Amino acid sequence: MPAGRASGGEPPQRAPERVGGADPLMRGSREVMIGNVRIGGGNPLVLIGGPCAIEDEPHALMLAERLARVAGDAKVPFIYKSSYDKANRSSVNAYRGPGLKEGLRILRRVREAVGCPVLSDVHDVSEVEPAAEVLDVLQVPAFLCRQTDLVLACGRTRKPVNVKKGQFLSPREMGNIVEKLRSTQTEAILLTERGTTFGYNNLVVDFRSLQIMREFGYPVVFDATHSVQLPGGEGTRSGGERKYVPALARAAVAAGIDALFMEIHENPDRALKDGRPLSDGPNMLRLDDLPRLLAEITAIRAALGPQA
Repeated sequence: MPAGRASGGEPPQRAPERVGGADPLMRGSREVMIGNVRIGGGNPLVLIGGPCAIEDEPHALMLAERLARVAGDAKVPFIYKSSYDKANRSSVNAYRGPGLKEGLRILRRVREAVGCPVLSDVHDVSEVEPAAEVLDVLQVPAFLCRQTDLVLACGRTRKPVNVKKGQFLSPREMGNIVEKLRSTQTEAILLTERGTTFGYNNLVVDFRSLQIMREFGYPVVFDATHSVQLPGGEGTRSGGERKYVPALARAAVAAGIDALFMEIHENPDRALKDGRPLSDGPNMLRLDDLPRLLAEITAIRAALGPQA
């Protein structure tokens, strides 16, 4: 049989080309240092995880230690996240967290005791300076991503800034937010996809968003738990469909993200001590489900090969 011919006289099929050199998502983005964790630039996939809102110091320390242990076993770099104040709850009676002063004190304790970087939301310009004294990452919530004064204040701290893409925003419009941050002379920028409004009380994920935002040159994060949220779906609180978190997380990692953001709790369906439900309980991942998911996504990431 002549060389270069398959059996039956048909020309040989070309082996599929690796996408690493052509696909923007397979190329490394700019590297951003967050404490001792490197995001982007071809570095390993990072987990940003923790409960939606801080409950108290013992719970925060317990959960941060357990999350750090699980992430360490999976060899996944870890950043702890939890909010000192969820200022955008549906109901005035909803639990929001311990507040700025106490919440930052607890997050400082977590960073000191567990040795991991910490992230939390800032909702107002007045919070930015005290938050920057404690946090390793300042996060701009999706609802506030177009608030220019807040974005600029975060950029001026020179701390890394994670901006959640608004549910109402196209991914290309995130370029305007990038330019706002760059006007403060910062390059420590993360961009997070967390789902797009799909009618009333629902979100949908357009995975093209991950590639579009990567074209700005900064690390891209996927928020797998807020993407399954049902905003305001239970009337006085949001609902959620946590059963879809693993599938969306696997798909996003296959697309080539730099970090996976997930809100995680040891028992997301339990109530607080005062009887109120946890903030975002219906869409938080159960801690017991994390080891298997990390094993799956690290295998997917390894299959992609180096992200040079």
